[in-house]
Amino acid sequence: MKSFAVLQLSSCAGCEVALLNADEWVDHYRLAYMPLVSSTHNLPAVDLLFVSGSVRTDDDLHNLRKAVRQAGEVIAVGTCAISGGVAHLGDRDEVRSLFLAQESRRHVPRLLPKSHPVDEWVPVDRYLPGCPPTPELFLAALTDQEDFKSASSVCQECGRHKDKEIRPTHLSGFMRGSVDPELCLVNQGYLCIGTSTRAGCRALCTRPGHPCVGCRGPSNAFIEKESSAWLASILRVFTTMTDIPVEELEQALRSPQLAMFLFQFSDYDELHRKPRSKDKVI
Repeated sequence: MKSFAVLQLSSCAGCEVALLNADEWVDHYRLAYMPLVSSTHNLPAVDLLFVSGSVRTDDDLHNLRKAVRQAGEVIAVGTCAISGGVAHLGDRDEVRSLFLAQESRRHVPRLLPKSHPVDEWVPVDRYLPGCPPTPELFLAALTDQEDFKSASSVCQECGRHKDKEIRPTHLSGFMRGSVDPELCLVNQGYLCIGTSTRAGCRALCTRPGHPCVGCRGPSNAFIEKESSAWLASILRVFTTMTDIPVEELEQALRSPQLAMFLFQFSDYDELHRKPRSKDKVI
């Protein structure tokens, strides 16, 4: 029986919980290490290593470099591991200055100057995006399902009806008003970016009425292109389906509510010296 481990760096443990919500892997893999459910500090040699969280402290970097030497395959899991995620907020100047000025701190890992994705430091074999990835996606990574295929975008998985006659003139704001359960959220004036976001999540947000914010990262159509291609695409979707001014759309796309995930769209081409191949993304 093959073994796998989960190395949690600076993160919220949401990815680990998603993995534990899937139990089909129990008969195929032996879980050798996961701090969330085990008290051991020794990570053994394993066939597969999941890495969640971003490299935010020197402890993170030390543990990461040590762990990958004992792993047959490394998979970066979730938004934090792939793009820096929530911890990336610490790159803000005022937040960084606050923490670095605390010279009297004791027994706290030293913060690195920035929050880094895993592949800034070590080679990564595959990527499993999401915040967190769904249990089904973990199973696809663990069992290496050759027949696993998802739709090309969240929009295709959502299945809401589009109406060419309905053209909103302004954005509805984030989660304001009542939501028609059958009508496309773009038709209702919501800033939903499911047309450009990687599928595989089963549209868990959009189906009950929450606009897609892009936590799965860019779809295959945009992974190997410049981030400007994604921005042009989403603007084209809204100018085709709505009469909302472009200036209003551009301002909303750069708003705090979307910044948590949308910065990762540019990470695939601008941040990395070697662009991530779509063939490596689950």
